[in-house]
Amino acid sequence: MKIVVSGTGYVGLVTGACLAEVGHSVTCVDINEEKVELMKKGVSPIYEPGLDEILLSNYKKGILNFTADFVQAYSDADVIFIGVGTPEREDGSANLEYLYAVAEQIAQNIKKDCLVVIKSTVPVGTNDYVEKYIRENLKNDVNVEVASNPEFLSQGTAIKDTLQASRIVIGVESKKSEELLKTIYERFNIPIVVTNRRSAEMIKYASNDFLALKISFINEIANVCELVGADIEDVTNGMSYDPRIGNKFLKAGIGYGGSCFPKDTKALHWLAEDNGYEIKTVKATIEVNENQKFRLFRKAKKRFNGFKNMKVAILGVTFKPGTDDLREAPSIPNVKALIEEGANVYVYDPIGINNFKTKVSGKINYSEDVQEVLKDADVAFIFTEWDTITSISLKEYRELMKTPVIFDGRNCYKLKDAEESGVEYYSIGRRDIV
Repeated sequence: MKIVVSGTGYVGLVTGACLAEVGHSVTCVDINEEKVELMKKGVSPIYEPGLDEILLSNYKKGILNFTADFVQAYSDADVIFIGVGTPEREDGSANLEYLYAVAEQIAQNIKKDCLVVIKSTVPVGTNDYVEKYIRENLKNDVNVEVASNPEFLSQGTAIKDTLQASRIVIGVESKKSEELLKTIYERFNIPIVVTNRRSAEMIKYASNDFLALKISFINEIANVCELVGADIEDVTNGMSYDPRIGNKFLKAGIGYGGSCFPKDTKALHWLAEDNGYEIKTVKATIEVNENQKFRLFRKAKKRFNGFKNMKVAILGVTFKPGTDDLREAPSIPNVKALIEEGANVYVYDPIGINNFKTKVSGKINYSEDVQEVLKDADVAFIFTEWDTITSISLKEYRELMKTPVIFDGRNCYKLKDAEESGVEYYSIGRRDIV
């Protein structure tokens, strides 16, 4: 069976690599020839722990290949997985431009019966429209079916999330497509959930939006905890014993970011409104998250009455540890606001600095040495809980900073330790140490 994966971004490349890892013969297609040559050397165009090694080992085995020649790749494919990006438009709807570009290439170049599998996150009904589009634009007399197979990956753990997934969801409209996908995935030894295509598309949105809702909910509870004198960590610990609630996605902070939650909440909100319905919980999730990003900035501005000419240390800029992704990262609007306030901004991140430079302009000082960033700083903001940041002792903040004042957006330190260290410490959902 010849498997082709279109797109070598986050979804496509991880999909191709993991299919090869279980023994399938896979060709990954990308129109960027320079990118293709790098992947042949085991160099991933995205930062994902463990991915480089899988690319190189399976390429050397001859079961994972990379090409820019989509004409040849699609011509004799049995199954084509589409893993291209579906970024949000200005109005929050999903941009399907890249998806339909690949659909057109497939229609013009396949020369035998083929199953097209959409892994990209798409609005409900997209699989139906793509199948219709391909069939109407076929150059050769072949049969094409489209199936939905949404991904459930987290950046930083994508390999594990694929090879040890909790479930595999496939949305199909025929027994033939179902059996083919089951054959592909039987080597994973993971439960398979079979639905129709529209249900599979909705499973993806419903899953991501529910997790985003949990984050926004607990951040709202954290904000109330500060007002009434409760401790959010005690609250979430007590909640976690209830099996109906669990302990996942209940960590208070300054909001979610990344490639999935912000985009998918807006897309589902837009989809519902386009069909004449408002999902109030999703709308609230989005609003809460946007406000939460500035929770500590507002506290700090009140504390200092502005930031003009202050040295501000920024610790971590990616939306979470284990990735270089800065999409919707809380650090971005905060740093922009600090620059507008006249602050002298110093940034440390072990992975994300190069990407950050493309997102935020202005006078910013960067360093690969976290101690250098903290040296003589008037205030420090923690936006990402990297190990290199959480391993810094509170004593070091006191010794390095001009005024040891910390605004911790990820609750990295225990209140007792902060109190004993002599630093001024502000976090989320807990009492301030002043």
